[in-house]
Formats: sequence, C-alpha cells, structure tokens
Amino acid sequence: MLRRPPVLALLCTLALATALLLSPAACPGAAPDGPDTPDAHPPDTEPPGHEDAGPHDASNPDAGPEDPPDSGVPIPVVPYGLDTRPANPTCVAPARPAEATGVSLQRVYPGLSFTQPLFALQAPGDSRRVYVVEKQGQVRVFANEEGAANSSLVIDLSGRVNASHDETGLLGMAFHPRFATNGEVFLSFIGDDDDGKLHSYIVRYRSKDGGATLDPSSGELVLQLAQPYSYHNGGHLAFGRDGYLYVGFGDGGGRMDPNRTAQDPQQWLGKMLRLDVDSARPYAIPSTNPFAKGGGRKEIYALGFRNPWRWSFDRRTGALWLADVGEKRFEEVNRVVLGGNYGWSVLEGTACVRSTPCATQGLTPPVAAYGRDEGVSVTGGYVYRGTAVPALAGQYVFGDFGTGRIWTLPGDAMPGGGAKPKRVLSTSLNISSFAELNDGELLVVDFGGGGLYRLVPEKPAPGGSFPARLSETGCVDPKDATKPAGGLIPYGVNAPLWSDSADKERFLAVPDGTTVTVGSDGVLEPPPGSVTVKSFLLEGRRVETRLFMRHPDGSWAGYSYEWNAEGTDAVLLEAGKVKQVAGRTWTFPSRAECMQCHNATASHVLGLEVAQLNGDFVYPGDRRANQLTTLEHIGVLTLPGVPDMLPRLPTYDGATSPEARARAYLHANCAMCHRPSGLGRGTADLRITTPLEQAGICDMPPEVGDLGVPGAKLVAPGHPESSLVSLRMHARDTFQMPPLATREVDTAGTALVDAWIRALTHCPGSR
Repeated sequence: MLRRPPVLALLCTLALATALLLSPAACPGAAPDGPDTPDAHPPDTEPPGHEDAGPHDASNPDAGPEDPPDSGVPIPVVPYGLDTRPANPTCVAPARPAEATGVSLQRVYPGLSFTQPLFALQAPGDSRRVYVVEKQGQVRVFANEEGAANSSLVIDLSGRVNASHDETGLLGMAFHPRFATNGEVFLSFIGDDDDGKLHSYIVRYRSKDGGATLDPSSGELVLQLAQPYSYHNGGHLAFGRDGYLYVGFGDGGGRMDPNRTAQDPQQWLGKMLRLDVDSARPYAIPSTNPFAKGGGRKEIYALGFRNPWRWSFDRRTGALWLADVGEKRFEEVNRVVLGGNYGWSVLEGTACVRSTPCATQGLTPPVAAYGRDEGVSVTGGYVYRGTAVPALAGQYVFGDFGTGRIWTLPGDAMPGGGAKPKRVLSTSLNISSFAELNDGELLVVDFGGGGLYRLVPEKPAPGGSFPARLSETGCVDPKDATKPAGGLIPYGVNAPLWSDSADKERFLAVPDGTTVTVGSDGVLEPPPGSVTVKSFLLEGRRVETRLFMRHPDGSWAGYSYEWNAEGTDAVLLEAGKVKQVAGRTWTFPSRAECMQCHNATASHVLGLEVAQLNGDFVYPGDRRANQLTTLEHIGVLTLPGVPDMLPRLPTYDGATSPEARARAYLHANCAMCHRPSGLGRGTADLRITTPLEQAGICDMPPEVGDLGVPGAKLVAPGHPESSLVSLRMHARDTFQMPPLATREVDTAGTALVDAWIRALTHCPGSR
C-alpha cells in the first residue's frame, strides 16, 4: 500500500475540517453501519482523556487560543512567541519507577513489526519459527532469531474475514498436537455469511510444506456460529492435554447479556466448547462433556462467560486458566473445570449484575478480580514454566489491554480462595495476547504498536529513585514549585477537555538536542525523555500537577502529584484518590486510569496535535504568536506546511458552524477512546476528521443499552433528549461520559452539543 507524504495526509485532514467549518446545521449525508467498539481487545469502557481545557493565554490558563488576556488590552501578534529554544537540562523523563518484582520487559525481534497482531505461537516441537496472527486476516511467520528482519505470509484470509469491527477479524490459531505428521491447523475468525450476517467460523486447514504456508483450498468447516452483535466474540482456541480442541465464545454482545445467552445451555454463546476433531468430521462429542447425553448443547464444556479473551492450559498440570472481560465493574480470572458455571450474567466478578441479592448457588467464583481503577479489559496469559525469570516460576501471568499492566497469581490459586493479583509491570502496551514459546518463555503481543516483547529478569533501574516531590522532578523551579523550570515551553489547545471547571497550565519539555516528529495524522510524537506538565487550579488554589512522561525506553506513563495545603510543593501519589477541595470533590486518577485515556490507539499524547496547537498563544512578555510557527522557529519540530494550510480545530465560542464546534468538543473529550480499535464501547468514531456520515452516530441505535429511553439513538436529529451522546454527558453516575476523573456536568459543553443536535434536521443521505 502506497503511503502518502505527511503533507498530503494533513491536507486531506484540512479538507475534512474545512467542510465541517462551512457545513450547515443539518447533516448532509447518511450514516451507514459503523464499526462496533466492544471490549475484549477493546473493553467495555470509554475513559475520558486526560488532555485538558485549553489556555492559550499564559496569564489565563483556560482562555481560548485567540482570547485576549484578562486585562482586556489587545496584544499585538508577533511573528514568534519565543526567539530561541530554551535549554532543558533538568526536566527529562527518568527510567520508570522500579517495581522491585524481579521482572522486566524487553523488545525482541526489533526488526519486525506487525499490523494489529492478536496472537503469537509456535508449532509443536518446532522452535525455529514464530507465527503471528494479524487481525485483518493474515498469519505470518519468521525465524526465531533476534536479528530477524523479515516475515513471510503463511495464509491470507482477508477476503473471508470481516475485520471492520473492533472485535472481529482473525482471532485465534491452534496447531494440532500431531501437526508434524498431519499438517493440521485450526483458525478462528469472524466473517459474513451469504446474507451478510456476522458469524464465527472454526476452520481446519492443512500445510503441505511443513508449516511454511497453509493451503487456503484445504479449508474444512468445523463449526459456524451466528453472532447477534459484532463484539463479545471470544474466538480463542487451543488443544488440551486430552487431545480435544477447546473453543471459547462470548455471550454475543449487548449490555448485560440482554438475551441471557451465557446461562442458556441450549446456546453456544457464553460457553467453552470441547470437540473431538479426530474421531469424526467435522467433529465428534467427547463422551464426558456435561451435556453429551442431553440437557443442553453437547459441545459445551463449561458456561457462564461474558467474553473470554485468551485462556490457556498449564503445561505442567493441565489446569485451564481463563480471563473474562467485565461489563462495567470487574475483570476476572477463572480456573475452568468440566461442567463449571462461572456466573455471567448473574455475577460480574462476585457482584450481582441485575439485583442484590442474587441466586449464586451452583456458580463458581473467580480466582481473582480487579476493578476499573486497575484496568478495563483483561487479557489472559499462561502459568510460567520457563527458566529465565525466576520471579515468575509457577505464577499465572496475565495483563490488561487498556492499561498495559501485567500481574501474577499463584499457579495453585483456587476459585474463591482470596488470591490477590500482584502487579509486576506497568507498560504502555495494548496487550492483546501473551505467547508461550516451546521453551516455556513468554512473549507479550502489542496490538497498538505491532511489536513483540519478552518477559525477562529485572535489571537495576539507572538514575536512582523516582522523584517523590514535584520540586525534585526538575520540571519546576526548585525554589518555587509554582513556577516552571526554565526549559519548559508553555502551550495551549484550541478545543479543551472538561476537567470540572479547573483552570490549567500546560508545558512541554523536550530533551536538548532532540526534536518532535509530526506524524502523517497530525499527531506530535515527542522523543524519549520528553515530559508534558499540566497543573490544575480550583479557585486559584493548586490542586494537582500531572506529569506525562516518555521514558528512555520509549514507553509512556503518567504520574500525579498532590499539592500541599500551603501550595508550596506537591507529593507523588502511588494510587488514585478523591479529595474535597474548596467545597468540591476532586478526583486524582490512578496511573492505570491515566493510561486508559492516554492509550496507544490515541498515540498516547492528547492535545499535542497539529489541529489543537494551530492557533495563537500569549507567551511570556505578552508576545502573541502562532504556536506551530513558534515551535518550528525555535527548532522543536518541522511542519509539513505553513499553519494556514494545516488543520485547525475550532474553538467552542468561535464563529464556525454549530456542527464544527460540537464535533471539536467530542474530538477533544471523547475521541481518544471512541475511534476504530479504541477503548470505547459502541459504534462511534468521534474524531473530527471522520465525516458525520461515517461516524456511526447519526440516527444510530445503541448496542450497549438505551438508558431506558424508548427509541433512543446515539444522536437523534432534533432531539437531544433522545440522544445518548447528550444524555450520558448530562449524567453523573455509572452511565456518565466521560466515566473517569470528572464529577461535575459541563453545562457549557452539554449546551454546545445539545444545540447542534437540536439544529439537525436529518442524517446524511436520509433525504
């Protein structure tokens, strides 16, 4: 595929933005079926970004980019806001804080990168090669050598696979235990039937060349399952020590399992199946399956799952470990046995789903569960049976797709035994899978970045301890922590994110001798060592300062510092916190919650994009200038064109159309998660560069609950009271949007979006 130069891509973005700016209030086209955005690799949450409300006036942190300062005296525009780039010897991101767990993460096969990889594995008895499953329908293979620079195509099913939704695609792969002699490989994918309806397919293929390729014409259908929605598909498959093929399916989608499929033994949805693929074609039923003699579907091995996203057998004991993605409260890890019922949708974790109390007799509790302060979409792993990492010996290793955290549980932990996950690593990866190599060592598959990582023994972190006080970070004046260090560059955004009416100050620190890259999508990529600094003030009182760092290894992480009552310094928080400030409730996000917003799909940085920075800012000394021009002038970045030819988000109070301003608000506040492969639920793509007719919101029915509103749509033209986008913005409960780090309704923002919806007369193409 030919890649366009960045300037051409940005000019295309400009054309879309210009169309919005000039558009009438009515939607001019039609909304086709948009991509569903579920939760197994995209989870059931839509965290808010931790980007912010925008100052472009250094004296008024929340003034718009073209607003005059509070004095009301016009400030003339000058060519550049800064004459030279300030030296930055102090505000440089150190190594991640040591977690003292004995475990570290190392990029392996650095010469290789894959497109949305979902799984990796080796063939039985063959350690020479590693196979990678890509979402779009390809399987690739490469030599298991550190210097591997090329991968080859094993099979391309992109013509059969429907990968257009966030949880559809090529989802699983399993080698037959006797692959070396029979050449059989089983693939699991989502595709369309003859009527265009989504189905799960399990297909048997054969290799005629020892695993170099799979013959597409050899495909034999094993089973097919209609999927009522595009998510909660599960799709993983693996062979057990008994030689049978196990297949896991989710409940089929919808909020709180609306069709009660997971507890229905007459349906495959929400079940683990077990098939004998050797005794008959397409398969036979193992005689010990719980419903082999009646009472339910004979293929069922266990039931009560919402969305099993990766599961595995302990190679030493045969125990089956399964991670089940939660609805809104808990992610859980289960040990699955023959005939077990794991509770969904009666229970989520150990909490009743629909009413309290609930009937739990006969339900098996999870081994462990964790809440949304730790993660949003669990990814199952393996019991570590390798030798390279002693700290992991005999531990079940698993992670979270949304927050990148990795935990362990004792390999002998049992359901309901009170085991607590132990965090061993914090990463910025989208962990779509772990991979167990033939030698027992574990890889981590990064969906967003396309790389593979190996769990290795921990190495001592250089540079000493992580700064416990803001005054020790090098990012503020050590004598007056309320002032930035000399090397910081102030900036602001055109379209701010709502943060409970807090004023904000923002700064960027880039290591000396390095520059920021401008991507083809207009997102800025600061180099390793960079730091963004954002302080929040309520009624003039400093409450919190957040440092978002790109560590020397290239990974991202956020750290929150809580200001003391005297306003003289701030202390590093190890966890999230809620505090009363000036008679109001302020939420300090946890580090995991920070990464739910600053996620890999959104390129981690929020607000640092061409369209947000393309506006005037009042720099120190009352110098008003375009931010992009200034940053290029001082050598921080190189622009793909002059600012007048680059995209620019409208301000909320500007003279552009209601649609343009409302779409800018949704872009800044929601699109970090509501985008293709993002962490948000539903069909919406709220990026302003996505035309409304392709955004999947206009006159689109909700797939994950209607809040009890008859005839609700995501956006119902002319009716904000029937539009879930509006209703969730007005809510401050479990259904609120954004769901994290805000406790107050943005009255101005909701009014802006409501005015746009009210002015819509029809959806694109509906006339």
